[in-house]
Amino acid sequence: MPWDQIFTWSFLIALLAAGIRLAVPILLAVLGEIVTERAGILNLGLEGVMLVGGLAGFMVAYGVEQGMGLPLVGAWVGLAAGLIAGALMGLLMAVLTVSFKADQVVAGVTLVLFGQGLTTYLYRQQFGSMTARVTGLSDDPIPLLSKIPVLGEVLFTHNAMVYISALLVPLCWFLLFRTTWGLKIRAVGENPAAADTSGINVVLIRYGAILLGAALAGLGGAVLTVVQLHLFREGVTAGRGWIAVALVFFARWYPARALWGALLFGVADALQYRIQAFGSENIPYEFLLMLPYGLTLVVLLRKTKRGEAPAALGIPYFKGRR
Repeated sequence: MPWDQIFTWSFLIALLAAGIRLAVPILLAVLGEIVTERAGILNLGLEGVMLVGGLAGFMVAYGVEQGMGLPLVGAWVGLAAGLIAGALMGLLMAVLTVSFKADQVVAGVTLVLFGQGLTTYLYRQQFGSMTARVTGLSDDPIPLLSKIPVLGEVLFTHNAMVYISALLVPLCWFLLFRTTWGLKIRAVGENPAAADTSGINVVLIRYGAILLGAALAGLGGAVLTVVQLHLFREGVTAGRGWIAVALVFFARWYPARALWGALLFGVADALQYRIQAFGSENIPYEFLLMLPYGLTLVVLLRKTKRGEAPAALGIPYFKGRR
């Protein structure tokens, strides 16, 4: 292991900058799941939602880029397609859990299996064994701020989706804790019967929360395929949906804490890529691949009190029943 190359400022700066970029898909999915769970719905199907959003975003971006020769337009249209595809998956989850009162764990697992099967089939039908690629988004350093030593290189030299995702953290907090709709979401997640009695439409609020949460997860999948990897492959999310669900508990259902959890995963992911690049023969690559997931698991070992979760989380609501 070339320790003299690791313990340098350039390595640390590159590691942190890469960690921030890699945290974006996870962060979007976690923010969306926080909104959904605050309304009392446990959506375990994020892995499938991210896969569908990733494929939809990639296929649309590829089609626009190849057909019109506009890679930048294709990237943004692809991201919008991922957002819409995620919302459609959320609609399916809402119908199953809110309208049909299906078990939320079973419905979530079903969504994962459906997403895996659907994306595999559609990708093979469209591209076969060909490895298609898109251009994606280029980095947009912020003038002046990007010139700040160390801090500027780490925080202000990214593509637009990194900045947008960072802005979504306070926006999500404002939505949940400073708006009437956010108050209704939290009321439905704590006591849907009382919320219903006070005139809140529980079904409508839960539908909205699920659709918004799944849309953000779908956008996260599109960011992964269109902006970061520039390609789609089977199982491209590699468990990020499941990690996002776990990080909601780590964040205790607060958006700001979700940011730190996503950054932890992103930096760990970036670290294993860079260690592999050094070609160390002393560390098995399988260990490096599991590093970000293992670190996330260690963080999750801390005790989370049941009282911190929305009281009605995972419990279907039957009108007229307390």
